[in-house]
Parts: sequence; structure tokens; C-alpha cells
Amino acid sequence: MKSLLQLALAAAISIISAASCADRPEIVGMSCELSAEPLCVDTQSPRLNWSYDIPEGFVQYAYEIHVATRESLLDNPDVWNSGLVVSGDASAVVDNCPMIESFSRYCWRVTAYGYTPDSTEDGKDTAETKDDLNAAGSGREMRTVVSPVAHFETAALEMSDWSAAWISDGKDMDTEAAPMFRKSFEAERDVVSARMYMSAAAYAEVKVNGQKVTDAFLEPGYTHYDKRNLYCTYDISELLRKGENVVSAVLGNGFYNEIAPVATWKFEEARWRGRARFFCEIHILYSDGCEQSLCTDDSWKTCCDGPYISNNIYSGDFYDARREIPGWDRPGFDDSEWENAVFAEAPSPVLTAQKMPPIAPEAILKPVSFKSFGDSIYVYDFGKNISGVTRLTAKGEAGTRVTLEHGELLKADGRLEMGNINIYFEPLGDHSIQRDIYYMKGGARESWNPVFCYHGFRYVEVRSDKPLKLDKNSLEAIYFHTLVPSVGSFESSNPLFNTVWEMVRRTYCNNFHSIITDCPTREKNGWTADSHLAVEMGLFNYDAMSFYEKWVDDVIDNIRPDGRISGIIPDSHWGYDDWIGPVWDAAIFIIPNTMYNFSGDLSQARKLWPVWQRYLEYLQTREESDGLPTYGIGDWVYYKLATPTQFTTPVFYYFDWCTMARFAELLGYDPTPYREKAAAVRDAINAKWYDSEEKLYANGSMAAQGVALYFGIVPEGDEQAVADNLARLVDENNGFLEFGSMGSKTVLRALTEYGHVQQAYTMATKEECPSWGWWVKQGFTTCAETWALDPGFRDASLDHVFLGDVAAWYVNCLAGINYNPSAPGFRNVIIAPHFPEGLDSVKAGYRSRAGQISSQWQRSGNSVSLEFTVPANTSATLVLDSGHKNFPCGTHKVEITVDDNGKALLK
Repeated sequence: MKSLLQLALAAAISIISAASCADRPEIVGMSCELSAEPLCVDTQSPRLNWSYDIPEGFVQYAYEIHVATRESLLDNPDVWNSGLVVSGDASAVVDNCPMIESFSRYCWRVTAYGYTPDSTEDGKDTAETKDDLNAAGSGREMRTVVSPVAHFETAALEMSDWSAAWISDGKDMDTEAAPMFRKSFEAERDVVSARMYMSAAAYAEVKVNGQKVTDAFLEPGYTHYDKRNLYCTYDISELLRKGENVVSAVLGNGFYNEIAPVATWKFEEARWRGRARFFCEIHILYSDGCEQSLCTDDSWKTCCDGPYISNNIYSGDFYDARREIPGWDRPGFDDSEWENAVFAEAPSPVLTAQKMPPIAPEAILKPVSFKSFGDSIYVYDFGKNISGVTRLTAKGEAGTRVTLEHGELLKADGRLEMGNINIYFEPLGDHSIQRDIYYMKGGARESWNPVFCYHGFRYVEVRSDKPLKLDKNSLEAIYFHTLVPSVGSFESSNPLFNTVWEMVRRTYCNNFHSIITDCPTREKNGWTADSHLAVEMGLFNYDAMSFYEKWVDDVIDNIRPDGRISGIIPDSHWGYDDWIGPVWDAAIFIIPNTMYNFSGDLSQARKLWPVWQRYLEYLQTREESDGLPTYGIGDWVYYKLATPTQFTTPVFYYFDWCTMARFAELLGYDPTPYREKAAAVRDAINAKWYDSEEKLYANGSMAAQGVALYFGIVPEGDEQAVADNLARLVDENNGFLEFGSMGSKTVLRALTEYGHVQQAYTMATKEECPSWGWWVKQGFTTCAETWALDPGFRDASLDHVFLGDVAAWYVNCLAGINYNPSAPGFRNVIIAPHFPEGLDSVKAGYRSRAGQISSQWQRSGNSVSLEFTVPANTSATLVLDSGHKNFPCGTHKVEITVDDNGKALLK
């Protein structure tokens, strides 16, 4: 039965529903399962989101959603009608709708009701107005907003809905040559639409009639292959034709079948190892309404005598163009001599849709310089560190062996330096770190690039065993990563900050290849601390939520029955050792907590709740007699002064329990035991590690004070004293940093929060070692793994993101754009800028799920002009030293005075 509140609103709506639509505000950003017009929804409870593009602002009070099989049925939907929902949330869940079926197309529309706020009124968190309809009768004009029609398509909702089988070529898993498959079939009528659902373990390059079905690389994404496999969905309507058609595929090994035992992490011993295998199902709709499906089975033809002679995720692809089979992937080819494919066991019991963006090219780069060392050695510089592969175009003698090695540094003589990335690699035969090998076909000019690997590099050394004439145009770089859309911007009057911001963003993208990695060069592993240290910076810059949701599934698949998780995710067995520990493990709490702050969506916390419980049950068995676990690593890659891990580990343990308490309350559980446990851990930490007289933690390091302040360990009332001590430590160190990964996340933020933004600014602007600016002066274009490089080039990647949170500090603390944890999803935006002396202007933007947020300021003497914009259906709270003030949605300009003590006061 409808509540009186709903009935009252319905009456108000009925009065205004016939109003003119000419000036209706626009609903934009419509998405289903985080994607616009998705083809792979695999649930009967899809999530729907929308936002508003309304210059004059809009506050939503209620909405109604219709879902139908055809647009003509939307007025009286045949699938789902939400009914009138009184809510300010621009999101909904289609609640377990039985009318949603597999492999079907649906349309949906939202009608929203609300009002335009008075620009003079104080804004407020509209999440609190959910049951407040006073505005409906207070003289405001209620408005109706009708969205455009959006669509989504389902794939398989249940495993039993699939008809295809997994196939392989039946060869031993140590066979290096890649399996190739083809299937010819007839299309007797004109094709209206066709969808391909494809999975592989590990990767597949698929073509229809010789044309790639996607420009993406390394599809589908990497998972715990024995727990879950992803499938990709492609619209191949334009690739099919009347008559004979051919589907072809070549498979790569990836992390599924690490043949050569060349790397430290022992994926050659992975429990899931097997010969590469393939799954494909195609659904075709013809112009006369008939349907046809094509599925992998043992009628497909297979061969492994082609040019794909070897591929290894750590070394690279080996390709012999002399072995190419003309026309094998096109109609008309005689495959009678090929063998039939064999049925293969499914790698895992779960096949789920890949909803994150594909690994696809961001750009094709030309070299900025080129140098030859005779007629068989050439070195190319692409100007910046990237991830991807290179494409060689050349003409040479048949059988010429061309080796392409990819690295981050050059030696003094201009040749490639590999010492900083080959430390964990044991060469085996031709397999060497980041090395591709190409054997030329000969004759005409030929072009080739790898398809089953990726490298991290700025420089490429090309060597041939016979004279080969190359020039600057003979090599280009295909820069690719998981192609998450950019949603953030930043610029300031400090050129160093602008450069570092770009470096951090590039480093982040270079480490996105269906998992979050530490570096794209030697490891390619999903280190958990690298992941959690970068998540806030990442989400303020990229729409990566669907990527992180895939990561949540990886966590669920990673935890062992005893509650342990690995330091790298995914992992088969290597990373469960004690030396990694809880500071790294805290990613399973930090990342979902951040996701909720950005989205307001509890679905991932709900999935992780049993994982959290099991993990903390295990961690309690690792407590010492004082109730604190102490094992693992902490402030990794510190400069000179180490912070005791025995201190940082329990601080992160405290955060774990605080997060449990938060989500217990949000999910409807009793938070009391979790709060009590958190309080007990905090008390134990302070009893052991806090000098209450000196107001210092642990050994007095910067990282120890920063971590204590950031995670709220400090006893109430002592926070300012601890922060003042932190500022003193910075001053005594001449403004230089003295910390590693954990300090890089916490120190600048702690200084800023407690009135020491000037010390934070001084630290952030340093250009001598150790500093972010020193990297820039060295010519680095991405973030280094360490503050200073080892002179012997040992163990220092130049493409690690875990020291890069300074870029988020620019946005959060200088521009002042922040989420409000009490109103997640940016329903209320906290604008809290800071104005350090020496910085004249800042401008930043972030396109949230609610819409575009921006903040910019210009300083003149002790006066600052601030302008900020928050989207419709949100509010803002401006926080300055003089206090805070609420604002409704829209653009606002305020004047601020910075006094002699650096305090920001609203004029």
C-alpha cells in the first residue's frame, strides 16, 4: 500500500504533469550496470543510474521508471514499473525482475519530479529530504523531467543458458605454438543484428571474415582462472554477409598457461594451468525474423602450424611470418586437412560478463628520436613511458630475425639499459624480459605487432641478424591499457604540479590491464597496497568503477578457506606469505570503502561482507598477547628512516574494524561489536606506541605521525599537537620528505588538515632528491618506484603509482573537491580549498556520477576569488578556517581573505 507521503506527492504531480515540456531540464548520463547502452547485462536486478544537465539546478524528490521490450510499450511497460518512488537518489535497482530474460533487448525511461532551488537558499544534503515534501506545497513550482529512452541487452543470466562448449586443439600445455581455430557457416538471408559472446583462457584474437571483431587487446580480462572466467560481447552485425562466413580465433597464453619458468612468481606452477582454450556463441537475427546460433563444438577446425610460434606474458610474442597461412581466416579456404577441435573442460564453473572497459589503444605514437648503430641495431625513443606494444614496418630478406626489446632507460652510449627491470627474470632460450621476435617473410614491405603481451617502455632497441634498413618511421608504439574514461582535470600556476599530475595519471593508466598492477614491465602483478594507495587518485581522474567491481570479484575468488588473502590479486599460490601482511591486505577494506564514498552503492560491500568476516576471523588468530597483529611490511620504499611495521600493521587493523562497523550499520547488522573491537585496538596501539608527553608515535618518523593522524588513532584533543610535531619534523628536515608509500598517502593530507598546508606545499614543490620534483628533473615521465635510483639499476622500476597520491592531494586539498562520507556519491560536495603562499591559482574538475563538479581560485595578495560548481540534485558545503557554509546546486562565486597567519576567511 502506498504511504500517505507517496499519495500526497502523486496528487501534486498530477497537477503539473500536463505542464509544457518546452523548457524541461535534461536527464543525461543514463547507464545500466555502469555502462551506457550495454550489451552484456547478466542479472535480473540491473542497476540504473542517471544525472541532470540543468544550468539553473534541480532537486529531485521522486522518480518513476518504466522498462519495456519495445519503446511503444513504455507508457504501459510490459517488463517493469517501479511505481512512484519518493527519493532524491538518481539511481534504482530493477528488483529481481522475472520478465528480464537471457539474450534479450530492453528499453527504459525515467520520469523525475522536483523543483528548481532558490539560489539564495542554503544548500543541504538532499539525501535528507527523501521524506520531506514541504516544498511541494510551499509555493515552489514542481517540475517534471522525462528522460530520453535508453536501452540494454542481456547476455546469459544462468550458466544453463549457454549452448556453446569449451574447445581446444588437444595439444600438451607445454606446446609453445598458439592454437588456431576456424568455423565456416552459411548465412542465407540478410542479417539484421548479430552478437558474439566470446571467452578464452587466456586470450583470443577473433576475426569474422578476416576482420577483427574489436580493436582491443588481451581479451578477455585476467581472473583466477579456476574460479571465474570473463566473456566479452561484440556487435558483429556489420561483419557478416549473405553467403559463406568464417569465424577465426588465435589463442594466447597470458597468465593462464605460463609455459616458460622465467619469472619469480611461479605462474608456471599455477593450479589452473592448461592448454589455451576457447568458447564462442553467436546469435544472429535475420531480416525475416528467423534466428540462428553458432557455437563452439568439435566441428570447428584447428591447427597450430601457423606463424604464432610462441607467446609469454613476461617476455613477449614470437612470430614467424614465413609460416603464415594465406586466407585461413576468410571464406573459400580449404580446411579439410585441418584437425577437428576437441571438447575441453571449462576452466572454471563461472562464466560472467566482462563489464569493465576493454584494454584498447589510447594513441598511436611516433618516436620523438631515433638512432642507428650500424645497419642492424636501432634505438627508438617514444618520449614518454607507456604500456603497450610496438608495430614494426620494414622490408627485408626472408628469414631475417628482428628482435625488439623494450625498456625505460638508456646507457651512456645510447643503447638500451634493462638492469632496472630484468632483476626478477631468468632468461630461458630466446625468452628474455620484454622481448618480441619477428622473422620476416621477405619480398614486399611488411608490418607486424604482438597481440598476446604488453610491455612498459619508453625506449625500444631493434636488432636484426642480417642488415636491415630502418628509419624513424619504421616503428610506432600502440599505447594501450584498460580504457577507462577520463573524468578529472587539474591545472595550477605551478608548472611542476601540472607535470607531476600528468605523470601520475599516465602511471595509473600504464598499470591498468584488466587488473591493477605495480608496474607494466617486470612484474605485471596486482599488488594490493599499490591498488589501495592509488584508488582515490584514480577515481578522481577516471571512471573506473566497473573496473574496481571486477577487482572485488577477484578478491572474493582470492581468499582461502582459512581467511588468508594474497599480496597480489589474482594469484595462484605465491603471494600468501606472512612477509606481505595486513597493511597490504587492507586493500579489501580501503578500496570498497572508497568505492562507496564515490558512488553511494552498497552492492560491493554486500558481496564482500562474508569475505571481510572470514579475513578478520583469521587476523584475530594472528594477534599478539596485547591484541595487535604485527607481521608484514609497512612504509615500503622509505627514503632513509624506516617506520616500524609493528606500528603500521595494527593501525591498518584498526581501520579494518572501523570499516566493518561502518558497513555493518549500512547493511543492517549490529555495529556494536565492531566498534568495540576498533576501540580496543586503538587503545592498545596508543598504550604501546604513543608518547603522550612528547605527542609522538613510534620512532618519531614522519610516516608514523601521518598514519596516526590520517587513520584517527590519536587520542581526542591531541591531534593538533601531533600534527604540530609532524610540521616540526618537516621543518627540521629542511622541507624534504622522509617516508615511503604509507607516508606519501598520509603526510601531506595530515599537514593540510591541521593548518600546516605551507609545509605540505614546500614538500610538494621540492626538486632535489627525495621529491616528486626530482623525478621531473631526471626526465622521468612516470612515477618511479623509489625516491632515488640504485646506481646499479637494480630493483627500481620507473612506472610505479604507489607514491603518486600527491596528485589527489592537488584536487582534494588545493582545489578542494571532496566527497562527503555522510552523503556518498557526491550528493553533498565538500569544497575545502587551501591557499599556500607561492601558489597563485588552481583549477580542477571532476565529473562525478551526479554530474560535473569544478573548483577554481585566483589569488591576488591576501585576497582569493573562488568559483565552484556543483551539479543538479546535489548540494555543497564550503569549508574554510572561518567555518563552513552550505550552498545549493549551481555555480557560486565567493571572496576570501587569507590573513597573516595563513587562515582563509570568508569575506
